[in-house]
Amino acid sequence: MASELLPDNYLEFLAKLKEHIRTAQAKAALAVNRELVMLYWHIGHEIWKRQLEQGWGAKVIEEAKKHWLKAATSKKC
Repeated sequence: MASELLPDNYLEFLAKLKEHIRTAQAKAALAVNRELVMLYWHIGHEIWKRQLEQGWGAKVIEEAKKHWLKAATSKKC
């Protein structure tokens, strides 16, 4: 009975809104992924440069890992 009160194009309207939402969600996910890839590349590049220029080794990287894990768990980066 409630469907009799709805406009003729109501279902089409809902379908278009759903598609718009899905498209926006997909674009947002792609943007987040792109930014994360760029972040991780930058981090890796900076570490690589220091390994070449300053002789950073596995121990420095291990200490950095510990630092970031501790900071991440305390939410203080």
